[in-house]
Amino acid sequence: MSDSFVDIHCHLLPAIDDGAEDWETTLAMAQMAVADGTQTIIVTPHQLGNFSENRGDAIRARTQELQQFLEQHDIGLRVLPGGDVRIEDGMLEKLQSGEVLTLGDLKRHVLLELPHELYFPIEGVLAELERVGMTGILSHPERNRGLLREPDLLPGLVEQGCLMQVTAGSLMGTFGPSSQGLAEWMLAEGLVHFIATDAHGTRSRRPLLRRAFDRVVELTDEQTAQDLCCRHPALVAEGQVVPAGRRQVTKRTGWRSWFGKHRVA
Repeated sequence: MSDSFVDIHCHLLPAIDDGAEDWETTLAMAQMAVADGTQTIIVTPHQLGNFSENRGDAIRARTQELQQFLEQHDIGLRVLPGGDVRIEDGMLEKLQSGEVLTLGDLKRHVLLELPHELYFPIEGVLAELERVGMTGILSHPERNRGLLREPDLLPGLVEQGCLMQVTAGSLMGTFGPSSQGLAEWMLAEGLVHFIATDAHGTRSRRPLLRRAFDRVVELTDEQTAQDLCCRHPALVAEGQVVPAGRRQVTKRTGWRSWFGKHRVA
């Protein structure tokens, strides 16, 4: 692997949402991530929805504190501020004001979270973001119950310019066969732009990317794995444009029939 991992979705900040409980957990997660090959993490505490109290300035300050904490413990990890943003009314204005954070706080990419139990159309949200120079990244679509029922909605969103972030654990079966199947189908169809950990701790949802990287190589090709785990997320961390739309990939397995067997009714 020539490039280091960059994780654009990780609940590493302590005691701010349902991620790391305390600084000890944060330290253990950071050590785990670095040992696995990750060099940069964009910290993404939940914002809006049930976490409306998480404001941009507090996240920025906590991220700076975290960087100093990591340096004090000789952990070679760069952390940048961001948010895991629940889609709701008034979101755009809060993104523009900085109360809600874009990834890396660079006013370029927004990590968008749908309710897990349903899908609602987001084309209007994507268009509003584009109008102000921002791009939506849909977090873990393979775990959304509505999209598991209607995966054929995904190509249209990608063609509109929406970027897709699949969870590393989904490729390893952590979230069950249906999410794993949809993640593999999306990969083979060229509908994935990022793999990220969405890590919340050191036990069940860990900040690990290497096994997922290897799985992407198995399912597609080395170039795709490098792009999804290293190069594309590095572009986000620098506020640069990420190639949108569908990508051409090498399909190596019988993913389509496997997914069909596990499609959610």
